Amino acid sequence: MTQISPELLDRLGLSRPEQKQDKDMDRLGQSDFLKLMTTQLENQDPMEPMDNGDFLGQMAQFSTVTGIEELSKSFQQLAQSLGQNQTLQAASLVGKDVLVPVEFGELGPDGMVKGAVDLDRSTEELQIDVYSPNGERIRRMNLGAAGSGLQEFSWNGMRDDGTFAPPGVYEFKATARSGTQSEAVDTFLDARVESVAVGNDSGLALTVQGLGEISFSDVRRIGG
Repeated sequence: MTQISPELLDRLGLSRPEQKQDKDMDRLGQSDFLKLMTTQLENQDPMEPMDNGDFLGQMAQFSTVTGIEELSKSFQQLAQSLGQNQTLQAASLVGKDVLVPVEFGELGPDGMVKGAVDLDRSTEELQIDVYSPNGERIRRMNLGAAGSGLQEFSWNGMRDDGTFAPPGVYEFKATARSGTQSEAVDTFLDARVESVAVGNDSGLALTVQGLGEISFSDVRRIGG
């Protein structure tokens, strides 16, 4: 945009900058810029015409302004299109399982909970503990040595005493042991997507069975 004097604004019938509270309101839009340049050409002194360099400079500035605004519109359209495509893709997740970073998983009628841990380095022993809703540890699964990366596990609902736990929500904790050192690691569990919604921040939110709402950006894997 171009700064202009109050006198020129008065001649063109435009408001003065000091009449605007916003400091940036003294800048011209595209239509005002074109009107100003046309008026300058119509009223220039034939004996002292506008310097070619000044004229070309104004044209270049006008082209730059126009290009920036057109580019901004293109980016807005692209962002809208990408958002719509993402929403359509996320809608196809309804009824599918996604791997999400949670510690609580629902043991359903089929009697199976699947999950994984993401190790940043190898470990001599990977251990998964399952806790009942009242906080009692009911199962310990030793998965042995494991390398770095995503390590899968599953629980069929069986307790350490050989009996099967009833359907419900259970807590899973993972521990990586190497020598005398042990470290708690984050767990990821499979959950069924029930619905998809667009949040207030235009981000996608998934409602998963037994866990409530989670952000689509937290999904580690789809299916499996």
